[in-house]
Amino acid sequence: MRMRFLGSTSEAGACPTLYETDRGTIVVQGLQVTDAEALADLRDVLDGETAVEVPRELITEIARRVLLDGPATAFPTSGGTPSATS
Repeated sequence: MRMRFLGSTSEAGACPTLYETDRGTIVVQGLQVTDAEALADLRDVLDGETAVEVPRELITEIARRVLLDGPATAFPTSGGTPSATS
């Protein structure tokens, strides 16, 4: 899998950061949520999954940019269904 940087609200490339993959998915880099009460609110967490916290303004900025500029796709669409293992 290859990724392309989409944006961040952090300085010096730290997290949280969003990336677009060549599989048509988005990868979130961020601090892992460790608060027990917050984790208890998650549903159906599978082995290998975790939760990261992302500021609302990062998501809205990337969405606005994609909507104004068209798809941010740097990769051809794979047409396949992404999996967590490939």
